[in-house]
Amino acid sequence: MTHLYITGTARRSGKSALSLGFMDRLAAAGGGAAYFRPVLTDVEDQVLKLMMTRYGSELAPENHYGMLASDAHRYFAVGDKKEVVKCILDRFRQLARHQRHVLCEGTDFSGSLPGADLDFNLELANHLGCRVVVVIDGFRRNQEQLLEDLQSLQEALDENHSQVFALFVNRVEPGLPADVLDRLKLAVRNDTPIYLLEQQPVLDMPTVGDVAQALGARLIAGNPVGLEREVVHFQVAAMELPQFLKRLENGSLVITPGDRSDLILGSLLADVSNKYPQMAGVLLTGGIQPAPEVMKLVEGMGGANLPILLVKEDTFATVMAMNKVESHLDTDNPRKLAAALALTEELPFDCCTLTGESVVEQPQVTTPLRFEYEIMQRARHQRQHVVLPEGDEERVLRAAEILLLREVADITLLGDPTVIRAKASRLGLHIDRAQLIDPVNSPLRQRYAEALHEARKHKGMSLERALDTVEDVSYFGTLMVHCGDADGMVSGAVHTTQHTIRPAFEVIRTAPGHQVISSVFLMSLADRVLVYGDCAVNPDPNAEQLAEIAVTSAATAERFGIAPRVAMLSYSTGDSGVGAAVEKVRQAVALARQKAPWFKIEGPIQYDAAVDASVARTKMPQSDVAGRATVFIFPDLNTGNNTYKAVQRTAGAVAIGPILQGLNKPVNDLSRGCTVTDIVNTVAITAIQAQGGR
Repeated sequence: MTHLYITGTARRSGKSALSLGFMDRLAAAGGGAAYFRPVLTDVEDQVLKLMMTRYGSELAPENHYGMLASDAHRYFAVGDKKEVVKCILDRFRQLARHQRHVLCEGTDFSGSLPGADLDFNLELANHLGCRVVVVIDGFRRNQEQLLEDLQSLQEALDENHSQVFALFVNRVEPGLPADVLDRLKLAVRNDTPIYLLEQQPVLDMPTVGDVAQALGARLIAGNPVGLEREVVHFQVAAMELPQFLKRLENGSLVITPGDRSDLILGSLLADVSNKYPQMAGVLLTGGIQPAPEVMKLVEGMGGANLPILLVKEDTFATVMAMNKVESHLDTDNPRKLAAALALTEELPFDCCTLTGESVVEQPQVTTPLRFEYEIMQRARHQRQHVVLPEGDEERVLRAAEILLLREVADITLLGDPTVIRAKASRLGLHIDRAQLIDPVNSPLRQRYAEALHEARKHKGMSLERALDTVEDVSYFGTLMVHCGDADGMVSGAVHTTQHTIRPAFEVIRTAPGHQVISSVFLMSLADRVLVYGDCAVNPDPNAEQLAEIAVTSAATAERFGIAPRVAMLSYSTGDSGVGAAVEKVRQAVALARQKAPWFKIEGPIQYDAAVDASVARTKMPQSDVAGRATVFIFPDLNTGNNTYKAVQRTAGAVAIGPILQGLNKPVNDLSRGCTVTDIVNTVAITAIQAQGGR
């Protein structure tokens, strides 16, 4: 059981970003994790919504906070702090009865709650029985100032007899002397861990959507996706267009009255021009709707993403309000979530350190959140290089930014670099660390053509034809992997499965010990992750091929932390059925057990007996797999493909894959309906495959 209390020493310390990272680790530890706020300013709090959505809760939102700030204020006003603590403690204990781990994020320093300072948070942590995580804001603080902050903090911790888990100095600017951490450690107890976290600018910048929400602004033009753009600074525009354009900067939110048609149109043109910086948006004041002729022109620019907002207040009042707008974490901004998670991912403690518990054996159920957390950590641990052939596709670009932010993999994007950079700029994405390669003009083209010619000359491919073929991004990406210039490839957001995997079959081929290339889908359901194979490659495998698919799929499951219990599916269970189809499965089971006696393999078995414990007790009461299967092997492609899609659509499962098995080097396919999260997860899986043990 773990109870942690995260508090900042000042407002806007970044404690919510750290809370997200800690929640990820607690949820991955198993046993259930919940988020709690002692005092909530607003029932529509974005961070609370994010935590409940991301980590799930069967309880109502009011179970995740102690009381509202308006109620606490009344108690503080009459000096009744005990009643505030009593109410918070009662709610906290109710929540703790439902969850093994609870993370409490302390009150804000907003001035709206008298007494809501560091001492109150430390006192409250003691009442709740929580170890304390303290976040100090290091923004624009030098060594001497940080030392003073830590000495004052240590005094407060000693006075409150706080049990400290760790101290974090957040938003530290790069370039501090190397010995600064050693000096800071002298200011705190010797056994208290202290960590420095560099500033992540993306976390400090509000998005255009944050501005719209804070100011009650209305989006009157532009693609809603533009609301995700970060506002680096705001610029009041009152001059003529030429002077205005001279002053444009990257990330500008332009504030101007709604009747300045020249500045509105100038902003739209500057946004699509590669000669001007990427703007954040336009905020029109005074409640003045642009003239109908201007709006008609704006609406006709169908490709424009620049968001144009309208507020009722005048320009002066709007500027004053802008100074109070803050950045928020929310479910609609995956890049901020990625940046927040990246803060804690390299810290030297794991779930066992965090919870004080040791893992004796592998968990019997792998939850989706634990699965995602573990694959990200494993990919980061030994970072690999993954090539994404569809480099100018929006979802791929968004996924690439997240992968680079979290340092999951080194990324190469294929396509025209000018087009890729322009599209990333229009989307407000930062992909500077990605390698961009144009297959048509790359100096690698000749070497890859020669490699393709060597691999396919027995099929009549000439060098001239190979030179043309490697212009195709799928072939170019595959040859990058084949020639050792990349460790793996992920494609299929735009291209068909056949277009993605055919080059791998032709060039990379099967790994030693494998006779067949197969695939699995990792099916992420609400409470567990299952493995389905083969649902994408082999139309009608024979008994020997089916046995190899079963053993390979079990090994894949094990590699990704899923305890393999293999159900080889058929239309009958046990010895009850007859016919060629069920006999094939029966033979495959025998062969699979011979190949890998260390795996638990059952079959022939029907799906209900494999997944439902009550059915299993009737049909196969002695089986170690029935009712508890994690790996499902379908007898043919028709059955497997239809089943995974049925489960995906009716149960709301996320299907990651197909993940190819049996290749010399990892190449994986995406569904053309994939999400950004699907791409991120598939790249992480590909990176793990590339680490070895394929």
